[in-house]
Amino acid sequence: MIPSNWYNVVPDLPAPPPPPLHPGTRQPIGPDDLAPLFPMELIGQEVSGERFVPIPQEVLDVYRLWRPTPLIRARRLEKALDTPARIYYKYEGTSPAGSHKPNTAVPQAYYNAREGVRLLTTETGAGQWGSALAFACAQFDLECQIWMVRASYDQKPYRRSLMQVYGATVHASPSPVTGAGSKVLAEHPGSPGSLGIAISEAVEVAAATPDARYALGSVLNHVLMHQTVIGEEAIEQLPEMPDLIVGCTGGGSNFAGLTFPFLREKLAGRIETVFRAVEPAACPSFTRGVYAYDFGDTAGLTPLLKMHTLGHAFVPDPIHAGGLRYHGMSPLLSHMYELGLFEAVTRSQNECFEAGVRFARTEGILPAPEPTHALAEVVAEALRCKESGEEKVILTALCGHGHFDLGAYDRYLAGQLEDFALPQDRIDQALTELPG
Repeated sequence: MIPSNWYNVVPDLPAPPPPPLHPGTRQPIGPDDLAPLFPMELIGQEVSGERFVPIPQEVLDVYRLWRPTPLIRARRLEKALDTPARIYYKYEGTSPAGSHKPNTAVPQAYYNAREGVRLLTTETGAGQWGSALAFACAQFDLECQIWMVRASYDQKPYRRSLMQVYGATVHASPSPVTGAGSKVLAEHPGSPGSLGIAISEAVEVAAATPDARYALGSVLNHVLMHQTVIGEEAIEQLPEMPDLIVGCTGGGSNFAGLTFPFLREKLAGRIETVFRAVEPAACPSFTRGVYAYDFGDTAGLTPLLKMHTLGHAFVPDPIHAGGLRYHGMSPLLSHMYELGLFEAVTRSQNECFEAGVRFARTEGILPAPEPTHALAEVVAEALRCKESGEEKVILTALCGHGHFDLGAYDRYLAGQLEDFALPQDRIDQALTELPG
C-alpha cells in the first residue's frame, strides 16, 4: 500500500539541524530568499516542524503508475555467497524513469504547476534525476530545461534521449548558454563538468526568468522527505526487522528515503538497526570532507549550507556513478552523521562494478552504478557473516536499474575501468575556497 504521508525526521532528532545562511548577511534565510527558486509549498516543507505531511491526491495518482515498489529477498545472491545472512532489497527501478527519483520529481512538478510556473530548470549527473523531472513535467504540462554534467552527457547518450522523449531540453554542462557555464569553459575548455557547475547554470536561468523555478533532485530537506515513501513501504513489506541497512550516498536522497522511517523506530527504542552510508572513494564527502558552511553550487549562487563538503570548487573525477559526483552531502544527513546516527564507508569503482555483475548474474537485475556501492558493502558484510556464522538481516535500496549504463559495464568487463585515487592535496586546495 502506498503511504498517505511523507515522514519528516527533523522533529524526532535529538537536536535541530543548523539553518541555511544568506551568503551576504550570514543570517538564517527566510521564505522570501527562496521564493525566486521554489514554490511556497516546498519552502514550507523545507522548514516544516510536522512529523507527517499529507501526500496530495494528484501526486498519489501518478505514484500509482509504479508504487508500491517490490521488496525482494536476494536468495540466489545469498546462496552464491554461501552466507547465513538474509539479504533484502527494495527495488526502485520499476518507476518510469528507472530509479527512485520520480518520488520527489512528481510532487515538485505538481506544486510548481499549481502555483502557475511555466518552466522548471535543473541539473543532472547520471541522468536519473533529469529523466525523472522530465517525466514529471510531462504529467503536469510544464516545460523542462536540464543541464547534464558533461562526463555523463557523453557516457550516457540514451539517458539524454529519454529526457528528450519526455519533452525536456538538455544542455551539456558546462554550457555556453549561461554565464556560469561560459566562465568555466573559458578557464577549462575540456572540463568534464560537475553537479556543482550544473546547479549554477540551472539556478542562474531560473532566477532570471519570472515564470520559471528550479527543482533539486537531492540534498534539501523536502527532497529527502518525499523519498520516505521507500522506507515506509519497506517497513510494511519486511517479514523481519533488519540488523543493518546499507545505502549509497551522493546527495543523500536514496539513503534518507530508505533509512529515515527505520531511524524513527530506532529513536523510539523499538529496533536496534545499524545504518551505513556508502560513498565513492573518488568523491568521499562524509569520510574525507569537512563539516562546514559551503555553497551548494560551484558559482556560489545558493545559500550557505552546513554540510560535509570537499569544497564547492572540487570537481570529482569522471566515475560512472554520475549521481554520486557531488562535492557536498545533504545538510540534514550531515547533521545526523555528526550526531552519530549512522556510519559511512567508501568503495572503489571496480569493486562496485564487481558487485553489480555478481548481483546481475544471481538476481537478474542489472543495477545502476550508484547502488552498486551499497551492493559492494552488502556483499562484504554477508561474507563477514559467513566467517562469523552470524545470521544477520541486511536491507538495501536498489535505487535504479543500469540499462542506460551498459557502456560502463562494457569498460568493466574489458578491464578498462579506472579506480581514481584522490590525493589529499586536491581536497585541501578546494577547501581553501570555502566561504570565510
